[in-house]
Amino acid sequence: MRAGKKDATQLEEFLAEHYGGEAMLAKNGRSALALALKAYFNKGDKVIVNGFTCYAVYEAVREAGLVPVFADIDKTDLNFSIKTLEKVIDENTVGIIVQNTLGNPVDMQAIERFAGKYGLIIIEDLAHSAGVKYADGREAGTVGATAVLSFGKDKAIDATSGGAVVLRHHHMNKVAKPGRAPRKSDYLRERFYPLFGAWCRRLTRVHLGGVLMRALIKIHFVERSADNKLDLTRRPANFEAKLALEQLKKLPKSGAKPLREFYLVKNRGEALEKLKKAGYYFDGFWYEKPISPARYYEKTKFDEKTCPVATEVAKKIVNLPNYYSKNELARAREIIEEYKEGNA
Repeated sequence: MRAGKKDATQLEEFLAEHYGGEAMLAKNGRSALALALKAYFNKGDKVIVNGFTCYAVYEAVREAGLVPVFADIDKTDLNFSIKTLEKVIDENTVGIIVQNTLGNPVDMQAIERFAGKYGLIIIEDLAHSAGVKYADGREAGTVGATAVLSFGKDKAIDATSGGAVVLRHHHMNKVAKPGRAPRKSDYLRERFYPLFGAWCRRLTRVHLGGVLMRALIKIHFVERSADNKLDLTRRPANFEAKLALEQLKKLPKSGAKPLREFYLVKNRGEALEKLKKAGYYFDGFWYEKPISPARYYEKTKFDEKTCPVATEVAKKIVNLPNYYSKNELARAREIIEEYKEGNA
């Protein structure tokens, strides 16, 4: 069935009911996050951000006129902890962005106590964690003041692009609902991406998927997620809204599994080269810098001394997307096991 305006309306209605609030669709995840931040905070406010994240989060914070304060992470789940949060909090900090890195949930009950102690507003970024459950059984996105979703490539909900924000609590500032259609160039690129993605995943079995994807990026048939520009005026395409809604409805009630399986390895360059020879191209892993991708890292002026664990992890991490089967990744895991941190 052909996608139409009703698909966008139905997606908004589903999100509003599911997360309990006012739903708006946005061009992408970073635009949705910027809208949420503008709704709840004022220019110059400080918000705590995971010290191991993507440039899109940093860009959204800066677009909202806020100051990002990076908190270091724990190696076990790649999330900040109460210990690291206490190190960065000050009297000008008013919010905290929870991202549940790679779909690994934070200790939300502890985060709530921390936020309550200091009067912080919790923003839940579900790019990695739509459908994930916290330890107490609550679903990610149903706890904080707002839920932010990304529908970009390889995210928990993958509709090639698009995003949404659900404003769950009263907000101090009014934000305009994005209403402009996608640019034609973006529409065409995103319309054909599912076909290209399917080809690449099938060719992974004969070790050619990565080669094809890099070629498509080079000729601009595919846009890298990090290059998807922030725009607070545009909405996703109707077909993207339809894809996102279909996937949201299929999320398991018991809780989604982590988005990616991660390992910390020694001699990562050597490990990646060996993986490449076996036909696995994992040089696009999350994240090769504490704030990734590397080509935008200098713009963030990230102070590595404040987040030593995140800085170390960025030098060692390799992670595997969960959309490949165990058989497809069997040899990759064997190679990674040779280099895994802690092995003799």
